[in-house]
Amino acid sequence: AGPGSYTVGTMSERFNCHYCRDPLQGKKYVQKEGRHCCVKCFDKFCANTCIECKKPIGADSKELHFKNRYWHDSCFRCFKCYTSLVNEPFMLRENNKVWCSNCTAAEDAPRCKGCFKPIIAGDQNVEYKKMVWHKDCFTCSQCKQVIGSGSFFPKGDDFYCVSCHEHKFAKTCAKCKNPITSGGLTYQEQPWHSECFICSNCKKQLGGKRFTAVEDQFYCVECYKECVAKKCAGCKNPITAGFGRGTSVVNYEDESWHDYCFKCTKCARGLANKRFVCHNGKIYCAECPKRL
Repeated sequence: AGPGSYTVGTMSERFNCHYCRDPLQGKKYVQKEGRHCCVKCFDKFCANTCIECKKPIGADSKELHFKNRYWHDSCFRCFKCYTSLVNEPFMLRENNKVWCSNCTAAEDAPRCKGCFKPIIAGDQNVEYKKMVWHKDCFTCSQCKQVIGSGSFFPKGDDFYCVSCHEHKFAKTCAKCKNPITSGGLTYQEQPWHSECFICSNCKKQLGGKRFTAVEDQFYCVECYKECVAKKCAGCKNPITAGFGRGTSVVNYEDESWHDYCFKCTKCARGLANKRFVCHNGKIYCAECPKRL
């Protein structure tokens, strides 16, 4: 902003006021655009109007101007914080209002989604999907603790810290009843931690491995064969239905056989799903006992 384009002085020669024709010799006068006028006529006919207070800027006032706009020096202050802008950097904004550089920076800065105040240069902040918060304003929707730059989980318009998300949304392990925050597996529509879904005997994790369930207990193939599976009365090996060749089991009087091991003692004919005879603890087809 620059000063006004006129001069004020005391007339020493014989001149009359350009407007009222009163003599100016020995009086205070104003010279503007080559014309001499008394102070009263200057204020009435020539003075610029202050864009801020809308009053004339008299000859006795200090005038500042910028881009054909005029201010009293006392009116030339920041619209936002009222700091005087004489000899200070400024910006002319909407409605011909002048702003200091600090208020301009704050006004143009992004607004915190938490407190709605500006986030200015140097402020620690958190950004997520084109939204921004002061670091201390980014809090958990449940416990209200500051999340800051820590881990969080978004749910619609809400944000949760890890702990609150676990208790509010995470699935609960069928064994330990604690939340499953990552990974895990599902068996018979129930969720499990990987480290909880283990063999009841050797305690090895069963995720992605073959296993069998017996009375709500889980066993890997090796432990099932060793500790749980019945022994075939024919070959004396474990009967592991579903794990290998034998998928059917034959049971008779507290003994069990692989279906392919249940055969006639004499002719070795397979007897699974066929008539058979038990003689002296041995199994025969219907024909062989006649030949004994």
